[in-house]
Amino acid sequence: MVSSNFKKWFENTVSAPVKQLGRLGVTPNHLTILGLVVSLETGWLFTDWNRNPWYLIYGAVFILLSGLIDAIDGVLARTTGKVTRFGGFFDSVADRFSDVIILSGLILGGLCSVPVGLVALTGSLMVSYIRSRAEMEGVKMAGVGFFERAERMIFIALCSVAAYWWLPALEYGVIILSIMVYVTIVQRIIYFKKEIEKD
Repeated sequence: MVSSNFKKWFENTVSAPVKQLGRLGVTPNHLTILGLVVSLETGWLFTDWNRNPWYLIYGAVFILLSGLIDAIDGVLARTTGKVTRFGGFFDSVADRFSDVIILSGLILGGLCSVPVGLVALTGSLMVSYIRSRAEMEGVKMAGVGFFERAERMIFIALCSVAAYWWLPALEYGVIILSIMVYVTIVQRIIYFKKEIEKD
């Protein structure tokens, strides 16, 4: 999908400018931390949107910025030869925290109901867990399923922009997100089963 089909194109496009960051002393872990900080800001914007409805627009921008930083840190690691096991682990952990922070911000801000938000949050974490667990068994999951992390973040950002004009857009958006992440879970389980049965 978005995160997998365009990964190679994206990396080829940004590798030259990203390499310049490495020459300035920026490391992939620096970017991972920065992405997490941006996610924290996003969660706060959603929590406090009542004070300023423009926070819904800002939140969407920060989600996309966090996603961009998350994509760039991997490119920086590969183009500068700084790919490490810890870096991959740290990036994955930070992504999960970011998912929790953003969806928790929607729940705490009253932008979606608690049950709907928790269902979406659980499903989002399970999509990532299934990929991690499957790849421990030697089955690659990149590109499997409708709603990988990039699709989820872009979708929430679009719903957040729409919510500036029509607030229920986020409630309905998180409902749709919930449905799609569980469809993705089923797709990944079926895919894993088929792959291991080939052996």
